[in-house]
Amino acid sequence: MEFWKLAVLFLSCFLGGASIFFIKRQDQTYLKLILSFSGAYLFAITVLHLIPEVYSVKDHNIGLFILAGFLFQVILEQFSHGVEHGHFHTHAHGHSHHTFPIGIMISLCLHAFLEGMPLVQSHQNELLFGIALHHIPAAFALASILLQSAQSKKRILFMLVLFALMSPMGYLLSAGISTSSIGNLQQYFGRIMAVVIGIFLHISTTILFESNVDHHFNRKKLIAILLGTSIALAGFFMHIH
Repeated sequence: MEFWKLAVLFLSCFLGGASIFFIKRQDQTYLKLILSFSGAYLFAITVLHLIPEVYSVKDHNIGLFILAGFLFQVILEQFSHGVEHGHFHTHAHGHSHHTFPIGIMISLCLHAFLEGMPLVQSHQNELLFGIALHHIPAAFALASILLQSAQSKKRILFMLVLFALMSPMGYLLSAGISTSSIGNLQQYFGRIMAVVIGIFLHISTTILFESNVDHHFNRKKLIAILLGTSIALAGFFMHIH
């Protein structure tokens, strides 16, 4: 078990959320660039690494589970309002100023838990850093919602710790399944990964489609997207030679 991976997952998420107390919410340029980079990187890693690996098990129903994961993420976003891909203002919809956003919290935790599961398959750490980067703006958006819903600083930090623990827990469960130390779930591991791939496809493509929602050219976001894709491609070509 590589505990440093768990530390990276936890700290990127927790520190990304805790930065709400130090960064002005009006100045989110760098967070949005990180989001664009991570979206492109996550999409490229999914296409170059995860999809070929999950199809290598020769299960003809794998596509059904990828589609199920994609649709499951669509359902999750009805409760999270897109916080997992960096929507900073969605808390205004359907929540009073003092209401704890329980639906957002539950759906985000479930999303983060599932995101940690494929990491046990990725031995080159590309996916680890992609998810870690992706969690920074997501955790910041969650903390912003909690702050605006009049939660105390102590409660916000507690919720950030809970959220930050989800991906490490998903990683640990996945490691247990892949080694057959948890029940007899090894035979379903490929299908579980396929569901997670569907989630990744939805998240990453949504980020990319929304990165220029006003259809205006943005050079910095374009560079971030191209950089994320290029790094994923560089890692891919390095590992096939």
